[in-house]
Amino acid sequence: MSKIQTSLRIDADKFIEAKQILANLGMNFSEAVNIFTSQVVAQRGLPFQVVLPNEETIAAMKDVRAGKNVETTTVDQLKQDMLFE
Repeated sequence: MSKIQTSLRIDADKFIEAKQILANLGMNFSEAVNIFTSQVVAQRGLPFQVVLPNEETIAAMKDVRAGKNVETTTVDQLKQDMLFE
């Protein structure tokens, strides 16, 4: 199978973070892109579901962006809550 070289325009901060995550998984960015491309071909589309949010989800997203119905907590509190369930 022959290989070609391509170029992408990607958000710099996300690219750096993605490279770090992929390194922890034992692969580089090119390998990850090749896996993604293989899955697009195998699935004959994106290898994950892409859908528009429903009205309830849109309303919840708007609330969060506006700071409504948002509860702050800590990891320690979540752990404590799990112990009592």
